[in-house]
Amino acid sequence: MTDTLQSTTRALMVQGTTSDAGKSVLVAGLCRVLARQGIRVAPFKSQNMALNSAVTKDGGEIGRAQAVQAQACGIEPSVHMNPVLLKPNTDVGAQVIVQGHALADMDAVGFHNYKKVVMTPIMESFALLQQQYQTIVIEGAGSPAEINLRENDVANMGFAEKAHVPVIIIADIDRGGVFAHIYGTLALLSESEQARVKGFVINRFRGDIKLLEPGLEWLEQKTGKPVLGVLPYLHGLMLEAEDAINCQQVDAADHQLKVVVPVLTRVSNHTDFDPLRMHPQVNLQFVGKGQPFPAADLIIIPGTKSVRSDLAFLREQGWDKQIQRHLRLGGKVMGICGGYQMLGETIADPHAIEGEAGVSQGLGYLSIATTIEKNKCLQQTEGTLTMPNQMPVTVKGYEIHAGVTQGVSANAPLQLTDGPDGQLGCDDHVFGTYLHGIFEQQGACDAILRWAGLEATQTPDFDGIRQQGIDRIADTIEQHMDLAAIWPQWADKFKR
Repeated sequence: MTDTLQSTTRALMVQGTTSDAGKSVLVAGLCRVLARQGIRVAPFKSQNMALNSAVTKDGGEIGRAQAVQAQACGIEPSVHMNPVLLKPNTDVGAQVIVQGHALADMDAVGFHNYKKVVMTPIMESFALLQQQYQTIVIEGAGSPAEINLRENDVANMGFAEKAHVPVIIIADIDRGGVFAHIYGTLALLSESEQARVKGFVINRFRGDIKLLEPGLEWLEQKTGKPVLGVLPYLHGLMLEAEDAINCQQVDAADHQLKVVVPVLTRVSNHTDFDPLRMHPQVNLQFVGKGQPFPAADLIIIPGTKSVRSDLAFLREQGWDKQIQRHLRLGGKVMGICGGYQMLGETIADPHAIEGEAGVSQGLGYLSIATTIEKNKCLQQTEGTLTMPNQMPVTVKGYEIHAGVTQGVSANAPLQLTDGPDGQLGCDDHVFGTYLHGIFEQQGACDAILRWAGLEATQTPDFDGIRQQGIDRIADTIEQHMDLAAIWPQWADKFKR
């Protein structure tokens, strides 16, 4: 390694001073910048901990952030872009998914010891991507300066050292204390790790850059490393969150349909609701622990990693009684994946896959019964959706569930490539499905919102909004970062 970025940077790692510093967004933006220049680029994150996941075409499971980053590259997502995914199912344990498929449930101590083993498939996946692409943009996890997690690290500097890749560190100035965050993070790294850091990026800056310049000069003088860019705060940016629930919503003068989503303890794939957050006619509200449901037209029970325990949590909150009252007053209820299972008659977990073995009584609104099995269903699928008194519309999405559901009728509202899915009940006031991503197609979203009571739907193009968001990030990066210093072999492409 030298004091400058390698002359032919084959990979670049983005690490952050904290969680939510902007790593995922910066990686997506850098991927789009390179792809625009005709450079074959792929994203990579060695280890991800998130309950938001995506399914690849070959039936593997990866973090949703890496799927969005692959879209930024203009390529198909692969399990090798996120070889280790941890999906928490308790406060101290998680399902460990390696190269797309569930391996085992481990507690924190068990996985910490297992990291020595899992580095092998991580490096195999990284090497495979390097053979296929000109460069790789790598996302770290959390912070590299977590002292208690440094031993056997596979997500930050442990991987960077093993793979011999340069690192840039991003920090969020909007949180405050940005210089302490950057300087302190660097100070807690070893000498070889510090040498691997090639510069810093400051994210979410508001105001006059001249007021920041004395701090930038101090930081560069104190560390001997450049500030490669200061990225402005992008107001109204709509991009899928890696894990934390994003409550930001499109401003609209007249939200005609009120939708409520209860936040379960292990809520998963809440990105299902991003199209509704962006819908100008929908007022979407997430309701948390201890909160009653506000008046609504539609209640949607989301997916969850722990269906039976979250069903018990739903009852503890009294939400089951509020759902019952909502239906009695003529409202509509929908369930997706785990929420769909809850709407049925029973949920059995004979193999203790998601917790203690046993059977739970469902909410009883749909005539289905679910058994949690050892093999998880992971697939992309498509077909048609026919809601009551409406014409069929095309739909596509993906399934991630361990439950096998009995009682689905042959004329179910969803007719997919692998067979019927979903169920209607309670005089067509209750609807459930396994299909994630169902709101992302305008036709399917329109059909469900009409069923829920919205007469003249004006559903926006969700994929178009997502692509515009990625382009907006890339435009900002091109304007405010020194890309020629990062990729000197392509300096002529990044003249400012």
